[in-house]
Amino acid sequence: MTAADFPYRERLRQLAELMLAVAGESVTMMKKTAPEQALTLKRQNEWGLYLEFLKIMFNLADRLAALHVPIKDQMDFMNGLEDAVTGRLKDVLAPAFGDRTDQMEIALTIGTTVAESRRTYEPYAFLVTEESKTKNDMFRDFGEKIAEALGVPGNAKLGSAAALCAGAVVPAMEAILRGQAQPTSSSPVAEPSGQPMERPDQSDRQRTTGRDIKLISMVSSISRDVIETRWGLHPRFREDLTPDELRQLTTLLNRVAKIVGERCAAVACSEQWASTQRAGHA
Repeated sequence: MTAADFPYRERLRQLAELMLAVAGESVTMMKKTAPEQALTLKRQNEWGLYLEFLKIMFNLADRLAALHVPIKDQMDFMNGLEDAVTGRLKDVLAPAFGDRTDQMEIALTIGTTVAESRRTYEPYAFLVTEESKTKNDMFRDFGEKIAEALGVPGNAKLGSAAALCAGAVVPAMEAILRGQAQPTSSSPVAEPSGQPMERPDQSDRQRTTGRDIKLISMVSSISRDVIETRWGLHPRFREDLTPDELRQLTTLLNRVAKIVGERCAAVACSEQWASTQRAGHA
C-alpha cells in the first residue's frame, strides 16, 4: 500500500517532511559542533550521517505509531511512511541532479535504512513517551555512533548534541500522529549541505514549512485523567545558552508549564469541554 492510497496520507506526508528537515538540520548542527572534523568531512560521510538520523527517527515513528495507530494498520502505516520519505527525498534531490537522479537507488537506500533501523534500535524495549534508563541508553548509543562516524569517538559534547536533536523530534511527531499539526502545503526540506535546493518563489514563502524556527515549544496533553505539560528547546538554541541562562530559562519555563497545565486542567474539567467530548463520541 502506497502513501497515496493510505487513509493517513496527510500525516505521512507531514512526518516525512519533518524527518527529512530534522535530519538535514541535525547534520548541520553536528558539523558546527565539530568544526575541525567538518572541514575534512566528505560528501559520502555527510550523507551517511543524514541516514543515521533517519534511522533513529524511523524507530521513534514506529514506537509512536504503536500508541496512535490501530494495530491492524500499523504495518501498513510504517510501509506508507517509508514510501512517503522515499517520494519526498526524490523530490528534494531532483532539482540538484535532474535526470541523473536514480529513483531506484533512492528507494533501495531508504529500504536499507529502515531495515538497519529495525535491526539496531528495536532491541531497546521502552515506552517512547516516558523517561527510562533503556531510552536514555538508546539515545546515548546513538550519540556515540554519530561521534564515531565523525571520527571523534567518545566525544561527549557531540554525542549529547546528536541525542538532543533526535529526542527533540518526538513531541512534533506525536502532535502529527494526534492530528494536532497544522496542515501545510508541500515545501522543500532541509538536506545535507553540498546538495543545493531550489528556493521557493516569494509568493510561496508565507505558506511553506521550515521558514519559522521554533526556539521553545510547550505542549499539554490529556490522557484519560492525566494531564501532562512538556516543554523543550531547539538544540542549537540550547547550545548557545550559558549554564546560568539555561538555569534561569528552565525556572521560568517550569513556572509557565505549571500555569499552562493548570489552565488545561480547568478547561478539561469544564462543562463545555465535557459536552464537546460527548458530542465527539456520539
